[in-house]
Amino acid sequence: MATPTAPDGRAQLPTPTNIQMVDLKAQYRAMQEEVDAAIIDVVRSGAFINGPAVKAFQAGLEEYLGADYVIPCANGTDALQIALMALGLEPGDEVIVPAFTYVASAEVIALLRLTPVMVDVDPRTFNVRAEDIEPAITERTKAIIPVHLYGQSCDMEPIMTLAKKHGIHVVEDNAQAIGATYTFSDGRQARTGTIGDIGTTSFYPSKNLGAYGDGGAMNTNSEKLSIELRKAANHGQSRRYYHDIVGCNSRLDSIQAAVLNCKLPRLDGYSARRNAAADWYDANLQGLTGLLTPARLPNSTHVFHQYTLRIDGGRRDALQEHLKAAGIPTMIYYPVALYDQEAFRGTAANNIDFLPNTDLLTKEVISLPMHSEFDEGTLQYITDAVRGFWGVRNS
Repeated sequence: MATPTAPDGRAQLPTPTNIQMVDLKAQYRAMQEEVDAAIIDVVRSGAFINGPAVKAFQAGLEEYLGADYVIPCANGTDALQIALMALGLEPGDEVIVPAFTYVASAEVIALLRLTPVMVDVDPRTFNVRAEDIEPAITERTKAIIPVHLYGQSCDMEPIMTLAKKHGIHVVEDNAQAIGATYTFSDGRQARTGTIGDIGTTSFYPSKNLGAYGDGGAMNTNSEKLSIELRKAANHGQSRRYYHDIVGCNSRLDSIQAAVLNCKLPRLDGYSARRNAAADWYDANLQGLTGLLTPARLPNSTHVFHQYTLRIDGGRRDALQEHLKAAGIPTMIYYPVALYDQEAFRGTAANNIDFLPNTDLLTKEVISLPMHSEFDEGTLQYITDAVRGFWGVRNS
């Protein structure tokens, strides 16, 4: 049967239904037998905590990242908290964090009675830079948390140079960028999360490497830090029933590890398909006045956890309503700067109340659906709808 055509002669693909920000059901269908068998194996084994599936995932992630030590844990927020605990920081010590990020990156700082010092970000890459960090460094600064937002690395070489100069720890928040690769000026390459003292990540279901529940991990190339991380995650124990420090209880369970073991070998393929979707968006959203597509840095690959546009002129919310009417979900990551959150009022160092780039981004960013299971018809429908908001004839 011939493909229907529109009045302008274009091929007319069926209108997609039930468009998802992240299509986990389609991803599952593509590997259903393998995942089901892996979960059943765990149930039959009865090894639900720290079983063989967890040990296999730990080893697999160490190999994938090129990290000497991976310590799985219960979720990405725990990973950040445990990383700071392992550094032996004292109440009142300052930790620099971008103001434009998810709350977890700063939440753990305050929870440990440390002081979050919020700094601005690059409005094109959305990431914190060394030039944003340096003016905020004081004698109380003990750590920096660069967040690799939306799937692309911060420019880590100058951040690491700055940290070394001031004797400051670096904890990478790699929850959105697992699988991305950063290239140093000498040509050396490293996976995001392996450049600082400790890397942390999340396996929340919608992440690029997502479990079917909560999960997270820390990684480091320091044997000393690996010991502290394991102790902090396991009730402060160096051996069973002997508690050296006050720790917490944070474990990746075996069923989640089994799912992740199925997904880890597919992660680079997922990233390639996300990049193909991003390429489509880039190509089909050019030339729209006041719309900026995501910047791609020459020294970092991008795994497109999110595909985030900037819409100027106060039209972001109207675009969101336009797309909603067309059945296209969108998200705003993030509508409120961290320093404007009630939870942090009065806690951020220097009483920060305005950072220009962060303030601008909270008003302009909007993320389109992004995952590894798109078909061309869905991508065409989304970009046609965006172009339609500008009154531009579909290409």
